[in-house]
Amino acid sequence: MGKGGKGGGGPGGGDAKKGAKIFKTKCSQCHVAEKGGSHKQGPNLGGLFGRTSGTQEGYAYSKANKEKGVLWGEDTLFDYLLAPKKYIPGTKMVFAGLKKPKDRADLIAYLKEATG
Repeated sequence: MGKGGKGGGGPGGGDAKKGAKIFKTKCSQCHVAEKGGSHKQGPNLGGLFGRTSGTQEGYAYSKANKEKGVLWGEDTLFDYLLAPKKYIPGTKMVFAGLKKPKDRADLIAYLKEATG
């Protein structure tokens, strides 16, 4: 188990299987996780870790997303997924966020496996 430890207070230590369920119910309407997949309402998330926000080829990002220049990693995703519209004001992403730290850690664990 990683930084998340007891209570899931950080991005490490998530459960990828639980994260897959969260992705399916909360994210898959707008995103594809597998590298090389098509864009939907949101961009394909393949290769997400280590990429800068607003740079996935073939997707029309908001000006805010392009200008924010976030380098996506566990910590930045953990903060972003709490409240995307607060993290990147002006984003097109309509998702309200995941309030529970454990849910965010689980989703990030899944994304690390699925988007690589």
